[in-house]
Amino acid sequence: MQKVKNLIITAVLFAAFLWPVGSNAQTNLYVSLSGNDSNPGTQSKPFASINRAMITARKVFGTVFIRLYGGTYYLSDPVVFSAADSRKDNEPLTLTTVDHQEVIISGGAKLDGLNWTAYKNGIWQAKVGHDFVFDELFVNGKLQHMARYPNYDPSAQFLGGAAADAISKERAARWKSPAGGYVHALHSARWGDFHYIITGKDSSGNPILEGGWQNNRRSGMHEKYRYVENVFEELDTVNEWFYNKKTKILYYFPPKGLDLKTAKFETPQIAHLFEFKGTEEKPVKNIAISGLTLTGTVRTFMQNKEPLLRSDWTIYRGGAVLYEGAVHCRLANCVLRDLGNNAVFFSKFNRDCEVSGCRIFEIGASGICFVGDPGAVRSPSFEYNEYIPPAEIDRTPGPKTNNYPKDCKVYDNLMFNLGYVEKQSAGVELSMCQDIVVSHNTIYDVPRAGINVSEGTWGGHIIEYNDLFNTVKETGDHGSFNSWGRDRYWQADKKKLDSIVAENPGIALLDAVKPIILRNNRFRCDHGWDIDLDDGSSNYLIYNNLCLNGGIKLREGVSRVVENNIMVNNTFHPHVWFKNSGDLFRHNIVGTGYLPIGIATWGKEVDYNDFPDSVSLAEARLRGTDSHSVHGPLTFENPERGDFRVKQGAAALSAGFKNFAMDSFGVVSARLKAIAKKPIFPAVVIANNLSKDDITDFMGARVKNLGTAGEQSATGMDQIRGVLVLSVTHGSAASKLLQANDVILTFNGRQVNNLKDLLEARSAVTGKNTEIVIFRNQHQLKQKIEIKM
Repeated sequence: MQKVKNLIITAVLFAAFLWPVGSNAQTNLYVSLSGNDSNPGTQSKPFASINRAMITARKVFGTVFIRLYGGTYYLSDPVVFSAADSRKDNEPLTLTTVDHQEVIISGGAKLDGLNWTAYKNGIWQAKVGHDFVFDELFVNGKLQHMARYPNYDPSAQFLGGAAADAISKERAARWKSPAGGYVHALHSARWGDFHYIITGKDSSGNPILEGGWQNNRRSGMHEKYRYVENVFEELDTVNEWFYNKKTKILYYFPPKGLDLKTAKFETPQIAHLFEFKGTEEKPVKNIAISGLTLTGTVRTFMQNKEPLLRSDWTIYRGGAVLYEGAVHCRLANCVLRDLGNNAVFFSKFNRDCEVSGCRIFEIGASGICFVGDPGAVRSPSFEYNEYIPPAEIDRTPGPKTNNYPKDCKVYDNLMFNLGYVEKQSAGVELSMCQDIVVSHNTIYDVPRAGINVSEGTWGGHIIEYNDLFNTVKETGDHGSFNSWGRDRYWQADKKKLDSIVAENPGIALLDAVKPIILRNNRFRCDHGWDIDLDDGSSNYLIYNNLCLNGGIKLREGVSRVVENNIMVNNTFHPHVWFKNSGDLFRHNIVGTGYLPIGIATWGKEVDYNDFPDSVSLAEARLRGTDSHSVHGPLTFENPERGDFRVKQGAAALSAGFKNFAMDSFGVVSARLKAIAKKPIFPAVVIANNLSKDDITDFMGARVKNLGTAGEQSATGMDQIRGVLVLSVTHGSAASKLLQANDVILTFNGRQVNNLKDLLEARSAVTGKNTEIVIFRNQHQLKQKIEIKM
């Protein structure tokens, strides 16, 4: 009888543990690597798996903590939170650690029992007993390199080393069986990258490639910046490896001093560690992941296929942490490192979610992505040259469904060393989403943008107090902050686009229904613009930003207000604006004279700005702007330490400029501030306008050398070359074949790199007819022309 009583008491106590009284009760469920899923999940008798704890938590009322004891938890499948795991608003579930112990969640597998024997030339080999993915290899926690050519060089600017002959017939002759190898290359214009798998060699000995879908503007791979990996014959230096899938032999070239018997070998196996899988009707609610280290996911560059409307992006819709159908869910104070794909991905419907206090580094693709459902977009187009005729465009503003991220926050995160595989990536990517706050983040050492907005759908973002630098390190024609506005009205033919906007006022705001605010940020881009609003970007409020190197570029768009910004050693770059843009540029400090390209009208107002000298101000006034602007020496408080507030009495203050705080950029938590890098602060250069290129007449057109990054961007050229057409006289010979903003590439069969080439080619014409090749609207056009001798 006593034994029965004891069993009843035990059952009652266990029931009380699982179903606490009152909504404010707190329950702790424990998990340990030495636990057992038959245990009750108490502190002394923990579960062995997170999934077992989750099943138990579903039956528990009140606040629940799933607490993990220290150690590395290797996952063979992602941990999936579904609508069944949802919590009430005042009864959240938090997955965290026990007493701040180090908990690592890994998508890798540990390679135990490797029996290493010498192979040859410093290479060792070991038989692997199980079937593993072998996409990457970590030795003692450090990423090693697949056998590659050229060898990895950390000092190389592009791709860790690149070579034009990486996939040449001569190089391929060294390879016995290259199937399964990869080719990685920059886009021909360095607008991102391409990746291919080698499927074999053709009858001529050239590699056969499959892939190249990873960029939404497929202009082919760069002729120089490319490399090959996962080819056995290229295993020739330390820290390289190769796995033979047929023989299951792992080959490795260890560095001197590494003890192969005691070294820890790991290889990632899965792409996702945590998935939040719900829908708008049945969301996953009120779940947080806090204080964990997430690592060891496979690369997904060959699965990066989905085009994101008409931006340059394609994307893999996933990440180490994937949110889809989540509400009030958080990722907080975590470390995300050594992940082969995106770190965090918010896909389709998500509301009121947050990523905060995280350290995100050594990431194969992007840091944090918000990407809605293309089905929520009205009149969508996907490839750069696609467009919807104006008469067929849906004129209803905004989205047509709720299947997109909204009202989410990215706050106080440190992100660096991103995009080590995929170069078309960003610290934060925003596409088909609305009202996302990106605040107090520090982002640096990335191959492209720190923050990227792919299109105008649907605005409302607040991007503030961020510190972005060391950006656009491996690509070109981009900015620390970059945006496109290739929304439903947009098309690549500039003349048609101008007429569409002129005839349909307001059409550019059908998708960009809310303004995007950029305020109180610090930007430094050394290979582009600090702020780059490209191709139709509309409805922006840009104020109180410190631009340390690249200035501010605004291509065509509408309703941009740019106020109270500082452009150190650079300036304002307006490119090919619409006639009725409504843009304002006022109360700004520029370090040099404006650099306009193709500007016929100057928006609503360009005035009350501060120039460094009288010459640059006089030039602006000759163009019809800045009648109330001022000039004077740029006297900053302490530029060597990053304090670019202007001193009392500075001319800028008389024009309406107002100082703003210089000590609030980037992460705010003490632990992240202590380890975050700082940008290099430039020495202030006082200079007049850049010297002018020679301008000459060519068949009735005013032409000059294409000579700046701004002109390259405005024309869409792959590099700085050719002769730029500034204007064309009506009725002239040139008017039959040239337009303003064309680039002349060849004439009379001769390549034209500059004016000298063009004039020499013109003088060499011997007959009445010849041929000209121009670049217009992202395409080369070849035309026959008649020459009057």
